[in-house]
Amino acid sequence: MDSREVLEFVDEVVYAKTGKRLNDLQRGIIEGTLKRQKYSDIAKDYNCTTGHTKEVGFELWRLLSDIFGETVDKKHLKSILERQSNLNISFDKSSISSSIKNIIGCIKVGSEQPNPTPDKSQPATPDLQHSNNQQTKKQKIDKLRQHDLSDEEIAELLDLPLEVVKQFGLAGP
Repeated sequence: MDSREVLEFVDEVVYAKTGKRLNDLQRGIIEGTLKRQKYSDIAKDYNCTTGHTKEVGFELWRLLSDIFGETVDKKHLKSILERQSNLNISFDKSSISSSIKNIIGCIKVGSEQPNPTPDKSQPATPDLQHSNNQQTKKQKIDKLRQHDLSDEEIAELLDLPLEVVKQFGLAGP
């Protein structure tokens, strides 16, 4: 990954978790850290004090630590981002990553719960079919939520209206 791709990746994971984009100084801290720059050098590039840059950097490392579930700091940023970019699901406006496609493929092909064999002697009732369909939707949505996807992302991936996804809240039907 080049620095532009790294910044896009971090910006997307931060946005997915917080709904906010990285600001210029945060982007500069990430880029400067990957270039092994000192905070004082980064501060000069952004016309701010070294102390302010360190504070913003500290908050950024704390945010990334929360997002990635491991301690992020200046010394380990590169290795953590390399590892996380392979583990995390990143979203791109034009396409969905292969990780998402694999998750969706697993959900569509089968679930962890066995599918009951229909009783051919009994005609399927619309109510039973509706109930099974609702349960299948709920299972798919729950599985995607386990991967920290937002309701909007799930709706897009499953080609469902957002309202349908929201109806299956964590305590939903």
